[in-house]
Amino acid sequence: MKIFQQAFTIRERKRGFHLITEEIVNAFPELKTIQIGICQVFIQHTSASLTINENADPTVRMDFEMYFNKSVPENDPDYKHDYEGSDDMPAHLKAAILGNSVTVPVRNGRLALGTWQGIYLCEHRNHGGPRKIIVTAWGE
Repeated sequence: MKIFQQAFTIRERKRGFHLITEEIVNAFPELKTIQIGICQVFIQHTSASLTINENADPTVRMDFEMYFNKSVPENDPDYKHDYEGSDDMPAHLKAAILGNSVTVPVRNGRLALGTWQGIYLCEHRNHGGPRKIIVTAWGE
């Protein structure tokens, strides 16, 4: 069994849903040595998240942003945690809903994503800054 782990930082993105699959693959060349296994991608933040979804039509990512903004609005007077601005508590809630990691099978040295699947960085802050990612893969 092989086990690999790589930590890296991805550049700051504007608020929204961004495909980062290629960045992950490029930052983790050891993936090519695994024929069958598992890869976990983890984000070390509480106001951004990860998910897997449509990788072809950019309107899907726009609709994700619209949906989450409607579902978890800013400026709710019931929020107590607002020290870092009106997008802070909604960002934490959105991240809790979507989660901080994704797990993908590895097959023949590649992420075994479906034809129309990609890994998204879900940036929930207006100015979230660079984001730290840890990728761990294991297998034969």
